[in-house]
Amino acid sequence: MSRALRILLAAVVLLAGTVSLVAAESAPLTRGTAITDPALLRRLDEQDTLTISRLLWPERNANFPLTTDLLFSSLPQLKQIPPAIDAEFERYVAQQKAAWPTETIGVGEGFDVQLFDRANLKSPDTRFVLAGIVNRMDRAYVSEESCGEIRLIYRLARFEAKPDGSRTGTRLPMTFNLVLKARDARQMDANGKPVTCAEVARRWLDNGDWQGLIGGGVHPTDAMLDRIETNIQISIAPKSALHDFRSDYLLKVFKYDPATKTFEESTLENQIDRDRILADDDLRRDFKAWLLAPENLREFDRGTVLIPEKFLARAAVVPTPAGLDASAMQPEFGMMQGEGKGEGKDSPVFTDNDVVGALKQAAARGELQNIRSVAGFQRRLNDVTCAGCHQTRGIGGFHFPGVDWLADKPSNSTIVPASPHFIGDQLRRRDILTAFAAGKQPDFSRGFASRPQTRGSAELAGTEYQDGWGAHCSLENAGSGTRDKSFTSWSCATGLTCQAAAASRRIGMCFIKTR
Repeated sequence: MSRALRILLAAVVLLAGTVSLVAAESAPLTRGTAITDPALLRRLDEQDTLTISRLLWPERNANFPLTTDLLFSSLPQLKQIPPAIDAEFERYVAQQKAAWPTETIGVGEGFDVQLFDRANLKSPDTRFVLAGIVNRMDRAYVSEESCGEIRLIYRLARFEAKPDGSRTGTRLPMTFNLVLKARDARQMDANGKPVTCAEVARRWLDNGDWQGLIGGGVHPTDAMLDRIETNIQISIAPKSALHDFRSDYLLKVFKYDPATKTFEESTLENQIDRDRILADDDLRRDFKAWLLAPENLREFDRGTVLIPEKFLARAAVVPTPAGLDASAMQPEFGMMQGEGKGEGKDSPVFTDNDVVGALKQAAARGELQNIRSVAGFQRRLNDVTCAGCHQTRGIGGFHFPGVDWLADKPSNSTIVPASPHFIGDQLRRRDILTAFAAGKQPDFSRGFASRPQTRGSAELAGTEYQDGWGAHCSLENAGSGTRDKSFTSWSCATGLTCQAAAASRRIGMCFIKTR
């Protein structure tokens, strides 16, 4: 197999992820941690049971879901979302024109850079449909009182009338995640006692009545509302003389304010504001000192770090495909030694000596699980962010596009509910639910986003999630015969070999052996 063909195959894996899978293969891994059954999701959506409007305005008497032209105007809780998205679009267009002055940008195929049509958010023919329900009690480390989160994920769809009077739906590249706290601490069980995290976990693991999975009832209480996350494919730019094919995604978060009863624009969790930190000497110094502090480095290694808001951004534009090599498309680029110009404000936030010294001290205390090298530190600095996670083996820019129950005959790529990143993490999440249900303290740590932790290796062995075709693997450093210590366990199944898919000297992909 030629190098060019390997690179092409790697790109297919990175972009398509799970096209080769069918829903039945991933269903056992998501059982108890996510609801992806298309028939149930269709019923919950079409019966107006779990539409956005019903959840945010449960006293509404109308028995039909709101189209987008009415959704944002009828629900005062959502009034800040459209103008915030509009402002990000205007900034994005201005930046694109400055970076590529010879390229045209606008809505439609006639432009070099084709924008998402915001008219879809004000149309009587579009609405958000329920694409999945996901248990994220593995995030209880953020707030123990809430026992983690439950995410209701909606996909924007356009509906058109057929000649026979029926309507057909086509999904559009935008998701809308309504994030709820897993429990309302004030809620009581049948015995008049507060509902515990153990009870919430048991409801999910029992795979029983869906109604008991959302706060114990049909609708969440106001106290359970946490935030809304939006993900929009803001543009597509076909390959040109100036650049390769590129697709950009806009990520935004809106936190619920109980006082005003509105979702207000907020920072993205752990989304480091790279440009602002690099341009501010005080922020650079503070961020370095904060992250390398022993207690924070320990949580950083485990993937449970919560970076202070002063270092974070209020939006992220994520380019894909980003590839395996360090580049300006990755969120941390320029913070590590060797990535910037090396002088003044272009000098790195973290030198190799900074990282090596901090890791050596952490290793002496026995605190490291994942990061054992500068390259491991760099990879974690990327994948702990929203943007870096987003760039990890998604399906067309989404980790959970959901099953397309709108299509009469969906293709393989649309019946798979989630990416390898999502599916491979379900064993860790189920392990946490099981610990909760048994009244034990869960282990919330996670490995790198590119590869699941070894705690699920037996069940995942030989699959693309762990060591099968397309899995990420560890390469020997050129000329040294050794592997980077952060990735030595990333091997390939029998019959496969780790081959470079790009110029990266550390991470490759598992392919069939060639002579």
